[in-house]
Amino acid sequence: MHLKRVVITGMGAVSPYGKGSELLFSMLFAGKSAVRHIESLGNIPGLGPRVAATVPDVGINEIPRKIRRSMSAMSSYAYLAALEAIEQAKLDNDIVQSGRLGIALGTTMGSPVNLEHFFRQYIASIGVEQVKSTLFFSIMSNSAAANLAQSLGVTGRVLSPSAACASGCQAIGLGYEAIAFGKQDYMLCGGTDEYHPLVSGTFDIMLAASTTFNDTPEQTPRPFDIRRDGVVCSEGAGLILLESFEAAQKRKATILAEIAGFATTCDSGNIASPCPESIATCIRAALDNAGISSSDVEYINAHATGTELGDMAESQAIASIFGDNVPVSSLKGHIGHTMAASGALESIAAVHMLNKKTILPTLNLQEIDPRCSGIFLPKETVAFNGSLIVKNSFGLGGTNCALILRRMQ
Repeated sequence: MHLKRVVITGMGAVSPYGKGSELLFSMLFAGKSAVRHIESLGNIPGLGPRVAATVPDVGINEIPRKIRRSMSAMSSYAYLAALEAIEQAKLDNDIVQSGRLGIALGTTMGSPVNLEHFFRQYIASIGVEQVKSTLFFSIMSNSAAANLAQSLGVTGRVLSPSAACASGCQAIGLGYEAIAFGKQDYMLCGGTDEYHPLVSGTFDIMLAASTTFNDTPEQTPRPFDIRRDGVVCSEGAGLILLESFEAAQKRKATILAEIAGFATTCDSGNIASPCPESIATCIRAALDNAGISSSDVEYINAHATGTELGDMAESQAIASIFGDNVPVSSLKGHIGHTMAASGALESIAAVHMLNKKTILPTLNLQEIDPRCSGIFLPKETVAFNGSLIVKNSFGLGGTNCALILRRMQ
């Protein structure tokens, strides 16, 4: 069966820096940390972390109320990012609503902020008289994808993968496959999530949240660093407009990059702890899907969140395939872990790196943990003339994902 080539023609971002994919990359390139001290976290008994990377005011209230009334913050972020991606791709509204465009938008769960509101109202009276129907539409597990489809008038397939922190990357992969197999001509893909203290609390309970740098937030997280102490939770949305190479050529669209390959696999050995062999299996499957060898890859954008076990496992997997010949970096030190949005926002940044011919280092990486050695971890920007990138994303529950991105020559 002939598979269609799949390319990226639009990207949109809402990140802890603010709105816009260009803003995201300019702040990353400047080495600016978006992590800050959150005073209100100190009011929650038993919660260790006091740091997070939250989205500033991005004009959510400017979204028409008719669209916004069933949206949570995460759905609003996705909507704003989608508008940017569509505008950059110069995609006509007739195509958006034609059925030729679909959506694959991943989230870790329905809106945690509105879930709290829902249960506060219910528990207070053990009744639902106070609950508005629009609140339910913001807490469904497919809420962000459904709200985005409704707001844009999308009538193609709508997918809402929930694979923990791998959700955004998996959504891009599912969009890639939908186009490659001729099921859709266009796909809006990515991930979105919103911050809630319980997100930090979940990692804190697992002893995987950063707490050492509560008073110096710009120094955490620290992927691969010997002083790393865990995840810093954050929020945002990343949306990528994919289309077939033929469709892009016909529209004379500007092609930003190509999705050359994708794989997603499951590590069934442990629901919480990553396995180097399982990660390596996923990366090799993505290389096979792209029809390339490990020697063709010239940069790896790591998932690395700053946890002890996660960074070690990913380092070992990368070393087993690539050795220390390929530069590796993580963007979590800049913007924290945006959960379901991470794979998409980091893919957007990776495309910028491809086209700017510059590899960004891992922020806060000062002394490499010897247990993460065996791979090339640059501490400064690296000139990059290559054309192939691996983007890793992994999620609790054992979901592994890897994308292969190619710069168009």
